[in-house]
Amino acid sequence: MRKLLTAFLGATLLFGVVGAKATPEQDRKATLEYFQKKFPNIKFEDYVNGAFIFSPDAFAQYNSIMEFPPYQTVLEHGKKMWETPFKNGKTYASCFPNGAKDIAGHYPYFDEALGKVATFEMALNACRKLNGEPELAYSDMKTMGVLTTYARSLSDGMKMNIKVEGAKALAAFEHGKQHFYQRRGQLNFSCATCHVQNAGNIIRTEYLSPILGQATHWPVFRAGDNLVTLQTRYVGCNKLVRAVPYAQGSEEYNDLEYYHSYISNGLPLHADVFRK
Repeated sequence: MRKLLTAFLGATLLFGVVGAKATPEQDRKATLEYFQKKFPNIKFEDYVNGAFIFSPDAFAQYNSIMEFPPYQTVLEHGKKMWETPFKNGKTYASCFPNGAKDIAGHYPYFDEALGKVATFEMALNACRKLNGEPELAYSDMKTMGVLTTYARSLSDGMKMNIKVEGAKALAAFEHGKQHFYQRRGQLNFSCATCHVQNAGNIIRTEYLSPILGQATHWPVFRAGDNLVTLQTRYVGCNKLVRAVPYAQGSEEYNDLEYYHSYISNGLPLHADVFRK
C-alpha cells in the first residue's frame, strides 16, 4: 500500500494536479526530475537521442548509418525548394529573421493575432501565401514534408526555446498537456502510457523513448515509412492505439505539439535523423 501511495503521489506531482495548478515551467522541471530519478545515469543532453539512450549497440549502428545519411537526396531536394524564387522573385528566407537560421526552436508559438498556436509548417504556408503562392497540404510529405526537412535543418544545434505567455497561450498549453495524458482508443493508452510511465521498456523489439527530447529531432526518416514529421507520427500513434486520428495541422495536434515541444526546452535541435 505504501509503495502504491508513493507511486500515486509521484505521478500526481508530475502531472501537475497536486495543490495549485502547475505552471508550464513547473511541468517541465517535474518531468525532468522524474526522468533523472528513473534514469540517474543518463545525461540531460543525451535525451535528444530518443530510445537510443537505452541501447548502446543500436546507437552505434545509428552513428554508422549517419556517416552516410540515407536521406541526403531528400535534403537536397528540400534545399532546392527553399532556394527556388517565388514568381515575385522572393524566397522563403525573406519571410524569416536571419534567413530562417536558428528560428525553428521557437516553434510552435502562440500567435495572438491568430488566436491559436502557430507551427513551423503554418509559417512556411504563411510565407507562400504572402508571396502569392498556393499553400501546401500540411500532410503532404513530398512537398511540405520535404520543405520542412531542409528548413528545420537550418536550426540544427539551436536549443528548444518555446514560450508560453498569456492566458490564451497557457490554455493552449494545458489543452496539449491534456491530450498527452488522456487515454484514448480501443487499447485505452495515452501518449504518457508509453513515453512517461513505460519509457525505457521494450515493446515488441524496440525501446520506448521518453517524452524528454522527443520534439527536437523531426522530421525523421524511417525504413519503409520514409519521411515522417512529428504530426505524422501523432497520426500513427493514434492508429496504433486504435483511435481515430485528428487531421495534421488541427488545433488538437498543434496544441499537443506546443506542450510536447515546451517539455524539451533547453535541448538542441537535430532535424533529419534516421530511425528504424
